[in-house]
Amino acid sequence: MSQHPALRYLRSDAGGKPHTWCPGCGIGQIFHYTVKAIDLLGLDSNSVVWVGGAGCSARMCTYWAYDFMHTLHGRPLAFATGLKVSKPELKVIVHTGDGDAAAIGGNHLIQTARRNVELLTICLNNYTYGMTGGQFSPTTPVGAKTMTSPQGSLERSFDLCQLVAVSGASYVARWTTAHPQACIQAIKKGLTHSGFSFVEIVSQCPTQYGRSNRLGDGVAMLNWMKANSVKVTKAAGYSDDELAGKIIVGEFVDRERADYGAVLRGLAERSGETE
Repeated sequence: MSQHPALRYLRSDAGGKPHTWCPGCGIGQIFHYTVKAIDLLGLDSNSVVWVGGAGCSARMCTYWAYDFMHTLHGRPLAFATGLKVSKPELKVIVHTGDGDAAAIGGNHLIQTARRNVELLTICLNNYTYGMTGGQFSPTTPVGAKTMTSPQGSLERSFDLCQLVAVSGASYVARWTTAHPQACIQAIKKGLTHSGFSFVEIVSQCPTQYGRSNRLGDGVAMLNWMKANSVKVTKAAGYSDDELAGKIIVGEFVDRERADYGAVLRGLAERSGETE
């Protein structure tokens, strides 16, 4: 093998080469998991569009060698909805971070799940705003230290999978970067699912979150995530105290619902018939 197989999906003219991410960051892994899923499904890369907002994770789209939209902070799902509704033949993937998706973009996340728009959102959750200095985010665990919570975060964190599930998403899963095959399979499933698919991937941020909470480098954080993950099938038998500090992983929702685009196209067809 002369080069890594994922490199053919990487823009040769991307700014900030080789990339803008810190050593040990999990974003490169998630880029690889995404293109691996696309490759295994045999998708035409010209029919796959990546969409990003702002932040470390959202910059993934700018390294995709095919069509992408690098949009506004918190707004990638709004852009992606318009794209998917107007071009239903495309596969649309949104890469977003916990701040981009759940803070400034929180209402877009809820509404996209409620509408069940047929697109895949991959949310990299590293519990912090990594790009802008390591502030606490809506997913930072209570007690975790960040640049803006040096004595420990006081705010209860969102469970993003529960949030999108109750909002109406039809496929919901969570894994960590320490579960590569599970991540790839979840992304594959999200890409072929009819409806809004949400795959949360808990990822290491050694530069900001790891350093503030003395979790070590990227490898140490990967080992920490793996050791603290509990399958959802087993978590049901654990007490709240036993689950404290654990990452519950697995599939949470897999159901059939009419997707937003199909509903709109049905309305257009019925309206045309009555004219």
